[in-house]
Amino acid sequence: MADWPKHDVSFLAGHRQRRLRRSGWMRDLVRETVLTPTDLIWPLFVIEGQNERTPIRTMPGVDRLSIDLLVKAAKDAASAGIPALALFPNTPDHLRNENGSEAYNPDNLMCRALSAIKAAVPEIGLIADVALDEYSSDGQDGLVRDGEILNDETIDAMVKSALVQAKAGADIIAPSDMMDGRVGAIRQALDAAGHDQVAIMSYSAKYASAYYGPFREAVGSGSRLKGDKRTYQMDYANTDEALREVAEDIAEGADMVMVKPGLPYLDIIRRVRDSFNVPVFAYQVSGEYAMIRFAAAAGAINEEAAILESVHAFKRAGAKGVLTYFALDLARRLGR
Repeated sequence: MADWPKHDVSFLAGHRQRRLRRSGWMRDLVRETVLTPTDLIWPLFVIEGQNERTPIRTMPGVDRLSIDLLVKAAKDAASAGIPALALFPNTPDHLRNENGSEAYNPDNLMCRALSAIKAAVPEIGLIADVALDEYSSDGQDGLVRDGEILNDETIDAMVKSALVQAKAGADIIAPSDMMDGRVGAIRQALDAAGHDQVAIMSYSAKYASAYYGPFREAVGSGSRLKGDKRTYQMDYANTDEALREVAEDIAEGADMVMVKPGLPYLDIIRRVRDSFNVPVFAYQVSGEYAMIRFAAAAGAINEEAAILESVHAFKRAGAKGVLTYFALDLARRLGR
């Protein structure tokens, strides 16, 4: 191009890219990435009580919901065309302990929520998070002994948790802890218990990220977290490591894999999508949600435009679907 005369566009031979951007209908006609409500998964937080709704300070517009309100939210989601919900419990303080044993209580908050939604809205899919941070007294995803996160002992607890969730109505088990070998152990246990139709969506590439803060407040683990999670969550400087983690989870029986967080890791989504023939999902995490909300409230960005642009980015990078707290509002907009 350096040899072409300045301002001389004769070399284009009639090609003008802007013709395909001239009007809204033309842009729609040639759009490469299409976003629909069926691409969305709505994460929801559940609490004890009746007709209880508590706001999350760092996630404006997102509330923790009691089970009865969660059922209503599930009906709203189904009506908007959202195919699945991802559930996260805020376990009461008195039920948390160093062993996270409430995770495998068949009558725990998560299991009761799963059963209630499945009975009221059987057509919507239910994704159950499996990790101990929502049940432990130290905020860690694994069992802790003398300051060390125990891998195999944690897996034993997670297997028991996955089994009670599957029995309660979970359609997908989503281990989010990043312990080695947990997918294979959960798959084997589910099959042995007759839950061979329950799928596994593994948090395969979950990075040790600064973007999880609001989530930890939402589930009540942030204020009690002792230490950090860098011995099991991934180093954000690495990409090849993500491919090794994904390959291992697929070999162990994962039906779907996830990259978390989302927008700062579009390169990881693309590499995973190009390397493996399995559905890849992205999680637009709480910190990403909060940044858009707070920036919009400050008048720095257009909220609706930023939501659409960010979620399209996940699809463009290769994600099959997106977990996002914007799911309901976005699905309704797309439906219109």
